[in-house]
Amino acid sequence: MISSIKHVTTSALELAYLDLGSAQGWPVVLTHGFPYDVHAFDEVAVMFAGKGARVILPYVRGFGPTTFLSDATMRSGQQTARASDLIELIDALGLRKPIIAGFDWGGNASCTAAALWPERIGGLVSYAGYDIIDIAEQQQAFSPSLERVCWYQHLFQSQRGRECLLRDRRALCLLLWTEWSPNWDFDDDTFERSAASFDNPDFVDVVIHSYRHMHGRENGDARFELLEQKLAQKPNIRVPAVTLDGRSDPLKPGGTADHAKYFTERHEHRVFSCGHNAPQEDPQAFAEAVLTVRDWIS
Repeated sequence: MISSIKHVTTSALELAYLDLGSAQGWPVVLTHGFPYDVHAFDEVAVMFAGKGARVILPYVRGFGPTTFLSDATMRSGQQTARASDLIELIDALGLRKPIIAGFDWGGNASCTAAALWPERIGGLVSYAGYDIIDIAEQQQAFSPSLERVCWYQHLFQSQRGRECLLRDRRALCLLLWTEWSPNWDFDDDTFERSAASFDNPDFVDVVIHSYRHMHGRENGDARFELLEQKLAQKPNIRVPAVTLDGRSDPLKPGGTADHAKYFTERHEHRVFSCGHNAPQEDPQAFAEAVLTVRDWIS
């Protein structure tokens, strides 16, 4: 994927993004998660550009060339901050009802944006169903097998975990790639293309805050408190949506088919053979989900 990095200024960020395809094409915004970056969408972005899309790939806060405008701004990684960044990007680029799609943090931000601002969104593709964090639920114990998989979240609650991420971010993130995608045979170059984004000076602060906030250990940015209260009510998602699960993803045992009750417009759930990094492991399946939503709304 070849594209020069562009920037827009939002209320908090100098937000970096890639822009592929025709400026007049149907808009789709693809948002990555942790610990990944825009290269997770290399193949699907090219597919969409070839089908007349305008493809926007933001580097989320704390990753790559995206920077904060002020040292005084809280380095929040909470879901409403990241969803607000997505909406501000859509507004800054003048995108009219784009399809938004993502996985991990990107799926969470996309679901949150669709739930809170459905009038701004044309359609949604979300890996892991209704991927909105229930902070109260996160403070309850899960099964021992899932708690074991989430070792990194527990590690990040401590200063020791923060130091580990600060000192050995590449090694830690590579371990997560390997554990979460057990059947994906990626090479060193593939990892390094994304790992360069972890050198962002705010990476550690944003990541640590994200996981401490979701576990109820740290307060969020006060600017987003009302939005967090709305999310706590588990609002339905009222845009057309395709949701996805990967059979080999240890973070989602049993899948998310039971989330269908949260989608009130046209909705389809699909399961395919991949781990956690759906768009990079099975770009064709991920692309087909987006194109399905495109067909529904066109």
